[in-house]
Amino acid sequence: MADTLKQYDEVIAKCRRIYVLKMKDYGPSWRIMRPQTVNDQLFIKAKRIREIETTGVNLVGDSIDGELMAIINYSVIGIIQLRHGYADSVDMSAEKATELYDIYIAEAKELMLRKNHDYGEAWRDMFGTSLTDIILTKINRNKSIASNDFKTLASEGCEGNYFDMLNYAVFYLIQRTEQNLQRTEQNIQPNT
Repeated sequence: MADTLKQYDEVIAKCRRIYVLKMKDYGPSWRIMRPQTVNDQLFIKAKRIREIETTGVNLVGDSIDGELMAIINYSVIGIIQLRHGYADSVDMSAEKATELYDIYIAEAKELMLRKNHDYGEAWRDMFGTSLTDIILTKINRNKSIASNDFKTLASEGCEGNYFDMLNYAVFYLIQRTEQNLQRTEQNIQPNT
């Protein structure tokens, strides 16, 4: 478990760095996104990963790792939008958006620790492609919940799905990092 905590923090540090840099470029322009739009942003990222996994072809050049990091960051944005509502204009400072990022990442990490304990790190024995499929399933669940005016009868709702997507994307990035290290040690070409 100690390795998982270290690896989790390393992945999040990379994602946070991108989030902060994009905040400097654009500010929290995403504040105008309605939940459906956040879900669609997540969908295009996960769908692209699945296409690359399925076809082995990457014409755009952006890596699967970059798309996974975007899923992590958009999942946090989704949580922010659910808890704080969306706006008609940018109504939040970059500093506040970063503060909220840190708060919700800490919540995601706590959730990961509890679930990881109960499931015995099962994700380590899963295929990366299965993690992609689970993320896509969670996105489709959020789209369905949005279509039902965010009313649920038996599910945990959109927020729980955002936290799960975030953590599954972290797990996949950890797997990919480990695979790339093994390939490097064996002098084999890393994943694209």
